[in-house]
Amino acid sequence: MADSRRVRVSSVAESDPQRWARGWRRVVLATGMLAYPGVAASGIAQSTSGATEVVGHVIVAAFAVAYVLTALSVAWGRTTQMWVLFGAMNLLFLAELPIAHDNAFFLAVVIVSFAAMVRPQYLGMILAAGVLAALVVPWAVRPWHVGPGWTPAILMVFTSLTVRGFSELANANRALLEARAEVARLASEAERARISRDLHDLLGHSLTVITVKSGLARRLAESGSPKAIEEITAVEGLSRQALTDVRAAVSGYREVTLNGELARGRELLRAAGVVADLPTATDVVDPAHQELFGWILREGLTNVVRHAHATRCTVTLSSSQIEIRDDGTGSAAPNGNGLTGLRERVAAAGGTVDSGPASPHGWRLRVTLGRPETSGLLATTKETVA
Repeated sequence: MADSRRVRVSSVAESDPQRWARGWRRVVLATGMLAYPGVAASGIAQSTSGATEVVGHVIVAAFAVAYVLTALSVAWGRTTQMWVLFGAMNLLFLAELPIAHDNAFFLAVVIVSFAAMVRPQYLGMILAAGVLAALVVPWAVRPWHVGPGWTPAILMVFTSLTVRGFSELANANRALLEARAEVARLASEAERARISRDLHDLLGHSLTVITVKSGLARRLAESGSPKAIEEITAVEGLSRQALTDVRAAVSGYREVTLNGELARGRELLRAAGVVADLPTATDVVDPAHQELFGWILREGLTNVVRHAHATRCTVTLSSSQIEIRDDGTGSAAPNGNGLTGLRERVAAAGGTVDSGPASPHGWRLRVTLGRPETSGLLATTKETVA
């Protein structure tokens, strides 16, 4: 059972939409940087011709190849190779300057953006040096007959900040996935500890009584006392009760409970950096609805973390109603298996699911069982978890 739980946690982490800043989207961003060498190549003809123009195009092509290999080195974790290739990119940029003149600084946009990603602690210094060079060098070299390179300088600023922001977002999402997996692991360990404790308490007491009464029945049987039958009957009853208690404990390990989902939800929201405003007690909820509300809470909080980009999430409970509200972007979660299964569960229980934008912003998921409550949700004690 523990192995199956770990497999489920792993599969959730691998398919989580929070990974949107990783995978093919990162490849698209990295590939998009090749547009700058293309712009530099298109401007070579403006400043030179003949064999020199051909050399200029060859240098730009070599720069593009070096950039691709540098990006692959980062992905493969080959640090030494990355820095060697990055040095080659700088040398190729310098070689292109006498040929492409101010257009060569489009290559510098790629260099500065890459440096901003791998050395974020020096972002300000690197960006200032790159912008200064793009503005001063074309103006200072009089034979070029051009002014300050405003276009590459502006592109350098915005591209570097975009690349750095995307990189930080990817790192944050990776940390979130790891935190969620850790929360799930801790919850699984807590459940294992609970079942171990419950089984110890249940079986320790029951088996001790059964042992004592079995010994007494044996002695009574040896002496021919008719009370031996009574003791054997009592042992049978105790055995049946112990089996019932064990089944109840194991059932509690498998089933979803509202209290358990509130505890897990608190940790999940905390790990995601969302302020959690959750009830501390579930007594107000009809016992017949608590397991279903646990499933609703699990799916609702998962969607808040995955899709809402929220800073705060509030859960309100009543005897037959649960509402999950966030202050995020107000976009709906895709109708995947989770929401489809949730609607089926609620429909089977005779309830309704109401979801949509919340006022003034955010998203609301409300499930009502039985007749809709006209008096509003009953107040419950809550706690705020940062």
